Amino acid sequence: MLTADATPSTKPALHAIRGAFLDFLEDPYHVPESESVRYIPDGLLVLENGCIKALGDYAAMRTEYPEVPVTHHRDRLIVPGFIDAHIHFTQTEMIGAYGEQLLEWLNKYTFPTEAKFQDKDYARQIAAFFLDELLKNGTTTAVVLAAVFPQSVEAFFEEAQQRNLRMVAGKVMMDRHAPDYLTDTAETAYTDSRALIERWHGCDRLLYAITPRFAITSTPAQLRAAGKLLEEFPDVYLHTHLSENMAEVQFTMELFPDCTDYLNVYESFGLVRDRSIFAHGVQLSDSEFERLSRAGATIAFCPTSNLFLGSGLFNLRKAKSKEAPVRVGLATDVGGGTSFSMLRTASEAYKVTQLRGDRLSAFQTFYMMTLGGARSLLLDDKIGNFQVGKEADFVVMNLQSTPVLALRNPVAVPSDFQAMADAVFGTMILGDERAIAATYIAGQLTYKHPEA
Repeated sequence: MLTADATPSTKPALHAIRGAFLDFLEDPYHVPESESVRYIPDGLLVLENGCIKALGDYAAMRTEYPEVPVTHHRDRLIVPGFIDAHIHFTQTEMIGAYGEQLLEWLNKYTFPTEAKFQDKDYARQIAAFFLDELLKNGTTTAVVLAAVFPQSVEAFFEEAQQRNLRMVAGKVMMDRHAPDYLTDTAETAYTDSRALIERWHGCDRLLYAITPRFAITSTPAQLRAAGKLLEEFPDVYLHTHLSENMAEVQFTMELFPDCTDYLNVYESFGLVRDRSIFAHGVQLSDSEFERLSRAGATIAFCPTSNLFLGSGLFNLRKAKSKEAPVRVGLATDVGGGTSFSMLRTASEAYKVTQLRGDRLSAFQTFYMMTLGGARSLLLDDKIGNFQVGKEADFVVMNLQSTPVLALRNPVAVPSDFQAMADAVFGTMILGDERAIAATYIAGQLTYKHPEA
């Protein structure tokens, strides 16, 4: 259930949370887990005005802060809030739509659904449901696509602002290869996006992403307009799709015959840089991976969507290579993705890597969902782990949330590092929203599981 505890006045300025704490200081894909993972079996997290003031062993911290009121989450694991690197709030009601691959799926299901978001009241209703669903699943930050209509973005940001969430979102830009009722123009996409940036980017915890849907649905003039906005507002994001589906790649190259590959389309309009987020990247060439690395861009890895729509298996090993590493965030990609749960998404990510002959540990995956996700958005100075001064968005997890998990994880909170690694892996593979006992935003309880 969602609680009323999220209001700033419900907790004193200084308070603390007790539990087992797990977070990351470096990337366990490249740094040994013993050096990159921080695990405190019985810890105390001290919070002040929505930010982290201190973290340490409970006994020592209680001596240092004897008078601070403490909320106890004994027998629970506390991790930083999950970060979803790519998701469509406008596709919430069509999640699990049957039987098509990407381009057909867009025309048959997605576009008719997104037409409803011309109605701001409807957009607000879905935005409220969507954000509550994220919190129920432990997702505290997401990179979100709205519809082509500016009012859909307004509705989303208004709902996110009420919940004090750190969210990144933007108006989809589409001026071709979409129904007339769902298109804008290069000019209106520019003016509408500019107005939304000026209104919302940096407002409270909200950030804006310039969002051409993908190269197929934007003319060169519209992509130039997106590039112009990036020049005028260099601290906003660029968010789009890249090389998801083979038919999509082929169609893109027919539309842009002078470009060497799909990424080069975006490069030619100045859209590839360190705040650029490209969803999928399933069909990327080695050259494209290397150029994404040089640009400092991010790939949103969307395993449930890539499997559901038959797009393919993302090459995570290539993206994480030491020679040309690319920032990677894990993403649900609802509604092509089939779950709001980052745990379920992580489970599918593991299976994708297995099918490619690779391995993916629980800690490597949780890193992508937390500090790695924050780094992919250049927000690791604000969120992603429990370092002092960061915003206090975190999730309380029940590693015994189902009968199967209770059998699988006989100890609620292992004191041994390797035992915890095994318990987290089991929860990643078998868990879902039931494993989320509580979600805190800026240090305030915002969601509590009914049985927690």
